[in-house]
Amino acid sequence: MLSFTLRRLGAGAVLLVVISALAYVLMFASGTNIARNILGETATEDQVALKQQQLGLDQPLWQRYLGWAGSALTGSLGRSWFGSEPVAQTIATRLPVTLTLVLTAIVLTAIIALALGVLAATKRGWVDKLLQVSVVVGDAIPGFVLAIILAFVFAIQLKLVPAVSTITPNAPASAWLLSLTLPVLAIVINAVTSSAQQIRSAVIRQYERDSIRTLRSRGLGEGEILFKHVLRGASPAGLTVLSLQFIGMLGGAVIIEKLFAIPGIGNLAVTATQLGDVPVVMGVVLYTVVIVVIVNLLVDLLNGWLNPKVRVA
Repeated sequence: MLSFTLRRLGAGAVLLVVISALAYVLMFASGTNIARNILGETATEDQVALKQQQLGLDQPLWQRYLGWAGSALTGSLGRSWFGSEPVAQTIATRLPVTLTLVLTAIVLTAIIALALGVLAATKRGWVDKLLQVSVVVGDAIPGFVLAIILAFVFAIQLKLVPAVSTITPNAPASAWLLSLTLPVLAIVINAVTSSAQQIRSAVIRQYERDSIRTLRSRGLGEGEILFKHVLRGASPAGLTVLSLQFIGMLGGAVIIEKLFAIPGIGNLAVTATQLGDVPVVMGVVLYTVVIVVIVNLLVDLLNGWLNPKVRVA
């Protein structure tokens, strides 16, 4: 297990290098004069040239990336080019908001998808058909469209929750609850149907195994078979699809946070990208990839604990 963990961490390190290098190159691909954006249109050419030198923009791209990577390895992500705040501090104030949004959504998705998937697999009939239709409808409606519809109905028309976030560093729990209700609901509705479909398929495959038929012939009850054998065997597929949903939610949070003005790292990434604030964008990329690597590692370890065949593989 230790060697497996080390291999996964090594693969995660390679992924981090590749994605960070690609993101760094893309930040300068547009050819935007970042120094001019910082100083404004009234700045002289000499002032712009001096600012470029101060930011290191007069150096080759590969040299700039290596300089950023070296600083990141020492724990320094630099300061924002537009606000001078430390990047690590800026992300630290916003990351809890995004994690609260995504973790709440994934927990609710897991509970609802598990219930619907098991119900559809065991009962079949109209429940199964309803799930199939819901999957088609859910996949056809983009998450941002669903978010707009929810905001129009529940925030603008019914005025049950705020249309934009009221979350601040010292905001009470009620502000968090009201501000995140619609964003979480939009993410869950978009994710739960496809997750339930995958869990349903995994449960059905377990029921079709010869070992399950043997257990039934020995007189074991359906409840014992389901909770002790079927769900354990279906858990790797369920955990894998939920981990993919979690990663997708991190990416989808960019749009959701922008729509509802939520002060998370998704909103921060969009604003920093528009400005060309490279240190902030690279900090967000670094934190996001680390979270993805940790989630994938935890899911693999949990799969190995639940399923001995996965450990052997």
